[in-house]
Amino acid sequence: MPSIFDSPTIRYGISFVNAAVIALIAFAFLEGTIRWVALGIAAIEVIVTPQILKHAE
Repeated sequence: MPSIFDSPTIRYGISFVNAAVIALIAFAFLEGTIRWVALGIAAIEVIVTPQILKHAE
């Protein structure tokens, strides 16, 4: 039975949703350097999470 993580759409969809939540929190509640750190984490989320989920089969 195929895993849900076989689909690239699901893998990237999960990471984009997580990154969007992090970005919204960064813009709504954070300021200064910590906002940029949170946005950096969101960018890393988009790149790294699909690769990790690809191996979670």
